[in-house]
Amino acid sequence: MPTLPWRSFNVADPERQYVILLSYLPLRRGWQIPPFLLHTVRIMGQLRRSKGLLGYSLRAELGAKRFWTLSAWQDEVALEDFVRAQPHAQTMRAMVSRMAATKFIHWTVKGSEFPVSWDEALRRWRGN
Repeated sequence: MPTLPWRSFNVADPERQYVILLSYLPLRRGWQIPPFLLHTVRIMGQLRRSKGLLGYSLRAELGAKRFWTLSAWQDEVALEDFVRAQPHAQTMRAMVSRMAATKFIHWTVKGSEFPVSWDEALRRWRGN
């Protein structure tokens, strides 16, 4: 299962709370993987420029057409600004009909708990 290691963009204050987002993004068909990956590369560029991002990681099960994102944000406002900005907003419109049932989980952690592990994130995903 390919996993892109955690990429940090800001240092977390160990005493502060931060917003974590886990996204589960399954595709309906295998032929949708190349366009999905193209959108992913574009969004990775957006992430590098996003204010309030502490870091992110990506995970994929290509054969099963299942993808996850794990990201940490200074607050909900920073996360919402990212979601509404381009190319993310356009990608959501372009891919919505190509996705099976998606799932998004938010929670908060102290900066001393960074980075959040995939084991912890997937435990939460299975529990929701």
